[in-house]
Amino acid sequence: MRPAAFAIPGDINTVTGGYIYERRLLEELRAAGRDVTHIQLAASFPDPTAQDMTEAVQALIQLPPERALILDGLVYGAIDTDGLAQVRAPIVAMIHHPLALETGLPEDRKAHLFVTERDNLALAAHVLVPSPHTAHILARDYAVRADKITVAQPGSDKAVRQTRPGTPPLILSVGIQHPRKGHDVLLRALAQIADTDWRAVIVGSAHDPQHALELARMVDDLKLADRVTLAGRVSDAALEGLYSEASVFALATRYEGYGMVFDEALSWGLPIVSCDTGAVAETVPAGAGILVPVDDAAALAGSLAQVLSDAPLRADMAAQARKAGQTLPSWQDTARIAGAVLNAS
Repeated sequence: MRPAAFAIPGDINTVTGGYIYERRLLEELRAAGRDVTHIQLAASFPDPTAQDMTEAVQALIQLPPERALILDGLVYGAIDTDGLAQVRAPIVAMIHHPLALETGLPEDRKAHLFVTERDNLALAAHVLVPSPHTAHILARDYAVRADKITVAQPGSDKAVRQTRPGTPPLILSVGIQHPRKGHDVLLRALAQIADTDWRAVIVGSAHDPQHALELARMVDDLKLADRVTLAGRVSDAALEGLYSEASVFALATRYEGYGMVFDEALSWGLPIVSCDTGAVAETVPAGAGILVPVDDAAALAGSLAQVLSDAPLRADMAAQARKAGQTLPSWQDTARIAGAVLNAS
């Protein structure tokens, strides 16, 4: 069993899908008996200071060649290519989605990230991705050979899910307050179905403080303050309580390389209303969700109204979601796939 190092920027307990994935993978690799060193790099990636870049390169260069390196995508797509080329350890890139696909980037920044990530991927012994969609993007646009890419789908905990939908129906959305998650589109959609009985909670930390302020203003401007709660980050227990009370899961995302919250919604047996973008169509089974075009608040509103008003449809979608949730892989499955890649690197 080959020893490894896992280099991750910032706090590994950060509550985003990518960090949760990597923390759970690290834990499961260790639980399986593998020697895995956790290397905490600067939180400034993918926009590191000159000092943070230098320190990251030096930390990775020091790794011995017998210890495989898993390198987080926030670092991998931004680290200096010449520095990365000096790393002696075989490198396994962990790419959740290419950095150039982030929402709202200036064109020059997008171009820089694309070139850097493409050049860095040429140095990888192997690439781990969470979805076939990301694998396809890397093979098509980043010149990564298909035989160097392995899909390691995020795991899911198989706890017993007891639901007790409340009245009025709860629309639950989970995602950081960042433009890519499309909470602004969801708010506009909710304003269009104000004559329908519902309440909504949006859970997720203010990852982009300016955007979080804009969302709060939107809640007031759209006269949604008495029906919509921007809950921010909540405890695991509080989030479980919200999932158990919810009638519909909604996320107006503009792009997902996978979208672990969809697996969570499926495991709770929730009908899903989201957007046909990135890996969402691969992640959300057709019978369990309705997907609309990105940035189409009217279509999102119509789908939410349909699910809320049609009890038989909602029940059928819930049954399909629950069925799909029962077939999701475990985190042990994810670690076995990643472990095989490490052994072969």
